[in-house]
Amino acid sequence: MSKVFFCYSWATLEDDVRFKVLYCGICHTDLHFIKNDWGISTYPFVPGHEIVGEVTEVGSKVTKVKVGDKVGVGYFLESCRSCENCSEGLENYCPKVVLTSGAPYHDGTKTYGGYSNEMVCNEHFIIRFPENLPLDGGAPLLCAGASVYSPMKYYGIAKPGSHIGINGLGGLGHVAVKFAKALGAKVTVISTSDRKKDEALNHLGADAFLISRNVEDMKAAAGTMDGILDCVSAKHPLVPLLGLLKSHGKLVTVGVPAQPLELPIAPLVVGRKLVGGSNVAGIAETQEMIDVAGKHNITADIELVSMEDLNTAMERLAKGDVRYRFVIDVANTLKAP
Repeated sequence: MSKVFFCYSWATLEDDVRFKVLYCGICHTDLHFIKNDWGISTYPFVPGHEIVGEVTEVGSKVTKVKVGDKVGVGYFLESCRSCENCSEGLENYCPKVVLTSGAPYHDGTKTYGGYSNEMVCNEHFIIRFPENLPLDGGAPLLCAGASVYSPMKYYGIAKPGSHIGINGLGGLGHVAVKFAKALGAKVTVISTSDRKKDEALNHLGADAFLISRNVEDMKAAAGTMDGILDCVSAKHPLVPLLGLLKSHGKLVTVGVPAQPLELPIAPLVVGRKLVGGSNVAGIAETQEMIDVAGKHNITADIELVSMEDLNTAMERLAKGDVRYRFVIDVANTLKAP
């Protein structure tokens, strides 16, 4: 894996926002793209879609932000803005959505992500950051936060009176616990061992902890959950999770394993249960999520790394050796071109 020391610049058009990149989160999706796990990567590839910084220039028609504002850009930075999904604020599901890194832009150029010194983006896709929300810990929310907040709201699995299970306490899962609690739900963390039990209960504020390999505990918890947010990005069995759901319960996957998962139909039919998925969030909902994070002081638990240590961070991420997100200190460590 080669090191990335990259700077680029586009012209600032009348409806564009230019900002200096201060921090950029390292997402597991970056690693998937770097390794071409999904067979869609093109090179050269500059990752990064959890990008935060300070506005340095705005186009003449920009009204959303001003110079000096703290802003961010998430998983995508353009869409057609005319299809049904876009008209409903679901730009993330637009057939012509343009990913923030490694994607062809409408004019034929290629997008490069936030492992860079600055970015230019149309104001529609800019997210405003609350003044009280730290940019370093807030950066991963642009992907991880949106990825867990949106399904919680859409499927109604995290609200006062509901009981939600969070499967996998990693980059997505630890943020999911925080948002589920903020939304008023009872939260049980589901994990394969008790290694993170104390952290889940005493640091993140989960109400209960369940070891998925403990047959007796799983049996005791059967039929107790209204929903489960499955945050695991490796291949794993779904049957034990389906058994935890009440009738009409919903299992929603947000992790994207490189290998297909087996889905037995009988448990769905017997309990009228649902297995669904979700992919980040539209711009309006992402802004809503960031505002909720500001209100409840929600940030990701991060380890700040320099550009010099990027390769090491990627190697550790591949091994799951991070609690819970790496964030690059771009402004202080990116070398001059």
